[in-house]
Amino acid sequence: MSRRHLGIFTAAVLAAASLTACGGSGDDSASSPKTLTYWASNQGASLEADKTILQPELDKFEKQTGIKVTVEVVPWSDLLNRLLAAATSGKGPDVVNIGNTWSASLQATGALVEFDDATLQAVGGKDRIVPAALAAAGAPGKPPAAVPLYSMAYSLYYNKKSFADAGITAPPTTWEQLAEYGKKLSTGGKWGLAIEGANPSENAHHAFTFSQQYGGEWFDSAGKPTFDTPQNVSAIKRYIDFMAADKITNPSNAEYAQNQSVSDFANGKAAMLLWQSAGSNLKTQNMPADAYGVAPVPFLASPPAGGKKVNSMVAGINMAVFKHTKNKDGALSFVKFMTSDEEQTILNKTYGSLPAVKTAGADPAFSATEQKTIQETLVTTAAPLPQVPEESTFETLVGTAMKELFADAASGKPVTEASVKAKLTDAQQKMR
Repeated sequence: MSRRHLGIFTAAVLAAASLTACGGSGDDSASSPKTLTYWASNQGASLEADKTILQPELDKFEKQTGIKVTVEVVPWSDLLNRLLAAATSGKGPDVVNIGNTWSASLQATGALVEFDDATLQAVGGKDRIVPAALAAAGAPGKPPAAVPLYSMAYSLYYNKKSFADAGITAPPTTWEQLAEYGKKLSTGGKWGLAIEGANPSENAHHAFTFSQQYGGEWFDSAGKPTFDTPQNVSAIKRYIDFMAADKITNPSNAEYAQNQSVSDFANGKAAMLLWQSAGSNLKTQNMPADAYGVAPVPFLASPPAGGKKVNSMVAGINMAVFKHTKNKDGALSFVKFMTSDEEQTILNKTYGSLPAVKTAGADPAFSATEQKTIQETLVTTAAPLPQVPEESTFETLVGTAMKELFADAASGKPVTEASVKAKLTDAQQKMR
């Protein structure tokens, strides 16, 4: 990793220092082999909902092993900075959830236990894991830095009643249709599409997908950033324009970073949502499954030369162990427990995601429309984000640039190709 990238990591660490101090350092586990600290990512409707879901499973693990697991659910807006702070300081939890797109970046810090063949065997064996999920668990040519826990892909969720009331008989299959339908649906204080505009990682995921459809890439074959290419400029502008030009997204969405877009959809304030495995979250917010439909994410009607048929990144959550743990055996036992057939079935059923192990996927719960749509996307039209050390920096820089563009759109400031290019050029220069 270059000095520049280490500098960006260091800045993230400093920004997160107070968060780490408040979040539980894992020092208790250092003094006792019968305790572990675990940072879980926010998968459900709230941090408290996740604690409620996870605690019975942690209690089960304690009963089986005698090891008590103290969990903190960390919001996505804080998680990457918290992880980088823990990686750099050597102080933090024993076991963590990480977005699978961050695997190579966190691996490059040298702070994570690598899952070589022997370590994978200790947690159940490599052959149990879905190959596509394992491919997004570390840099190519190196042992995985984590083990897949939940597998996901983006889908389009749409409110059936809102569509029927607007005379729309089927979900959009192109972005042009989505914008057209969104205008019909944006009436009476309701909006066509909910967006998480202040969440850099969420923004970066869509940046990747739109770029693929426009024939763009975020890194060249040598691993150098290519942020401000014409293809990427067009891709980002298309996404921001749902708010800026099409006006099918509430300007307040420019401030959303804590799953508020899912709540707006669940509460009927928006008719469409682009999300990963939203079903369990919607159920928690009392939106019945028959109230919404699930369809593949749209494509461009007329893709330019080089455009790819990609409508999602290979999404998922991985489970990693920090090298600084004083209870490595216990941590690996916990990873084995969480990736067991029983726990994979329980947790992925609850969250509406797909198991990362082959043997758990046969459960009928994973044959519902939502899960079938996710599975079809993962098999046919999803692509992994670049597994390069700079990936997390890309998410931070490009995702923040998009956050700023959404803020411009919300304030009524024009979002032009020139303004998009300027933001991406600035982000690219910060990578060097």
